Amino acid sequence: MKKISLLSVAALLVLGLVGLSFKNAPKAMVSLTATLNGASEKPNPTPSTATGTFEGELNTTTRVLSYTVTYQGFTPTMGHLHKITKADGTGGVDVAFKSVTSPITGTTAALAQSKIDSMMNGFYYVNLHSAAYPAGEIRGNIKKK
Repeated sequence: MKKISLLSVAALLVLGLVGLSFKNAPKAMVSLTATLNGASEKPNPTPSTATGTFEGELNTTTRVLSYTVTYQGFTPTMGHLHKITKADGTGGVDVAFKSVTSPITGTTAALAQSKIDSMMNGFYYVNLHSAAYPAGEIRGNIKKK
């Protein structure tokens, strides 16, 4: 009788620990969002009335990002995801969009863990460029939903 009780207690402890580890495990899918506008452009905001949105799903297990960017009010010439690396809130291109026809959709290859960490901590932005504003007409910082 004593053995059964000890086995039951041990089993409950193991199940409890397993349950705790699942509760504390990071979610595999993280929703990301951004609102794009001219006022968010850095280092120089634009007076553009164009707007847009970014919606992304980041799989932290496979390290793959799937995204959709929509916009209205202008015709972009190119668009990218940038990683913020400079004090002025700008940085180099990390993911170039293959097309800039709205809606812009894409899926990345597996990203480096350092990029995942930076994206999860708000160090990425979407930038859409135009002939009128070659450095970027509308921009939005990517954040977790």
